[in-house]
Amino acid sequence: MSNQDLIPFSTTLFVRDTCLCLHAQRAARALARRFDEVLKPHGLTNGQFSLLMSLNRPEPPPMKPVADLLAMDRTTLTAMLKPLSRRGLVEIAADPKDRRGKRLKLTEAGRAALISAFPVWKRTHEDIETGLAGGDAERLRRDLRDIR
Repeated sequence: MSNQDLIPFSTTLFVRDTCLCLHAQRAARALARRFDEVLKPHGLTNGQFSLLMSLNRPEPPPMKPVADLLAMDRTTLTAMLKPLSRRGLVEIAADPKDRRGKRLKLTEAGRAALISAFPVWKRTHEDIETGLAGGDAERLRRDLRDIR
């Protein structure tokens, strides 16, 4: 490789300072660590909390809308559901309208886990929002939702 083929270090610094993907990944990892830490005494990870909360609906949802909401494929969702199902927090049942499909039901134990974990989630969320330099958490949420 010749010196002409090298990317200058200034380009590396430019990408480091401006890459939206890098900054979103770093923020997501920091948030995940923080929520994992506070949810651990409740026996949940941040991903499990989000998944259980996504099932807190009047009717058990099919897998696809849950996977879409959590921005994951069905294979990843299935893998996330297995430990929750073994712990009795979620039931996976055949869809009565389409036997090929599955419905995901939050059990009473799953509801109890959410009831236990929600106050610490809420408190941590409020702390994070208070600490945002711009102070506009709703705008941040809107901007993040707009990314597709």
